[in-house]
Amino acid sequence: MSAPLDAAPATDPTARHDGLPRKTASAAGVDPDAVIGFLDDVEQAGLDLHGFMLFRDGAVAAEGWRWPYAAHRPRNLHSVAKSFTASAIGLAVREGLLRLDAPVIGFFPEFAEEARQPGLEAMTVEHLLTMSVGHESETSGAVWRGIKTSWVREFFKIPLAHAPGERFVYTSAASYMLSAILTRLTGQTMHDYLKPRLFEPLGIAGEAWDVGPDGVNPGGNGLVATTADLLKLGILHLQDGAWQGRQVLPPDWVRAATRAQGPSAGYGYQWWVYDDATYAGIGKFVQMVRVYPEHGAVLAVIGAMKGSSRLVPHMNAHFPAAFGVSNPDAAKDARLAARLAAWQHEDAAAPWKAPFQAGQTPAQPRRLRFTAADNAQGITGIELDLSAEGCRFTLTDADGPHTIVAGWDRWIEGVTDMPGRDLHHGYHIPDCVVVARAAWLDERRLHMTWILPETAFRDTVLCEFEGDTLRYTRMVNINSGALGYDTVVARADQPA
Repeated sequence: MSAPLDAAPATDPTARHDGLPRKTASAAGVDPDAVIGFLDDVEQAGLDLHGFMLFRDGAVAAEGWRWPYAAHRPRNLHSVAKSFTASAIGLAVREGLLRLDAPVIGFFPEFAEEARQPGLEAMTVEHLLTMSVGHESETSGAVWRGIKTSWVREFFKIPLAHAPGERFVYTSAASYMLSAILTRLTGQTMHDYLKPRLFEPLGIAGEAWDVGPDGVNPGGNGLVATTADLLKLGILHLQDGAWQGRQVLPPDWVRAATRAQGPSAGYGYQWWVYDDATYAGIGKFVQMVRVYPEHGAVLAVIGAMKGSSRLVPHMNAHFPAAFGVSNPDAAKDARLAARLAAWQHEDAAAPWKAPFQAGQTPAQPRRLRFTAADNAQGITGIELDLSAEGCRFTLTDADGPHTIVAGWDRWIEGVTDMPGRDLHHGYHIPDCVVVARAAWLDERRLHMTWILPETAFRDTVLCEFEGDTLRYTRMVNINSGALGYDTVVARADQPA
């Protein structure tokens, strides 16, 4: 194994704001051309990779983010939260708070009578960890987020189609119950429990975790942190739970969590495991950290892809073959630096930028107001304030007005509370960062792109004008459900 992070002093001048030291790729034993090949293959495959960080030999060896994604931006990590949850359970076991063979229902005696069904008393904490609780199908985080009553009660309502431990069925409901058990035992949310035990030792700051109606973090999702924080979780496990001279996680727990457990040969304790002895934490739309223990390396990626099965073959084609370079090569490192600089530039080509590259002329300044016909989104009004700088778009529903400002010849960054839960995997994101731009496709069609750079989501809006009628259509690049709303038809009000 290559040198651990502990080999670099805390005051290393190559460390950036995330506290991680840096080396050139070749100095860290990574072939820069292999990293370039990985990026080229991913782009040629049409995969939407937003950013990556590669760690080897005790330092970050390569990193990059496609604009407007960036190192400092937090990210919804989706199901990578499960691997953080596993860490919390490992710590609780070390502290003697619980045993893996403890029955789940025993932590919630108030639900024992109404939850009575054959096999429930046999369901243990370890069954939650290994996703073998006996359910027939998955309960996703998007389903949980739509429930306003107790999620613990809802969990016990799910029928057991199989004996606990008999069958692997991936479900965020199991991860939620791990979080609920920890909160029941400690009186703290999992986030608060992990803060002094894991987040602070690793230098993770500014992270946030959703809280459900039981006062419990979801466990399986809802954690927002940076790409570097994702990488650090992988580094911690690569180093058997040690971090800068401190044993943060028990080494025996790390080894148990990251090897196959329960009925699945591909799953440990909230970690995915592979035949080549690597393992990964994976979130929806491919927020991912993969650990290569044999090579002392960790790769973290963020993106907007339909599944890790689309990215993993490209990983396998270039890693771990890229590892093990013995001599620094300045020319190769320069090629990688140039490739990353071009990839990260605001003007780098991307299919979704096409409407803004045709040179459309903005319309004359004016304000347009429309009253919407009845629609499933609950939109009552739409207003467009068109100026020389851009389009101020305001949508009104029962919760009031929601605004996004999009520039004509430039991207404008702002904050919005624009609704969009059904397009965004069940998330409503208050105070959501948005980067927006607008262009006229022709005299009657106005196009806008709204990038939510702290998420995987990128919305496309089309406003079509015909006489006094507006047709408003909104689509999203990726989702677990529908990729668009039904078109809303609205009629013009009297001019302002």
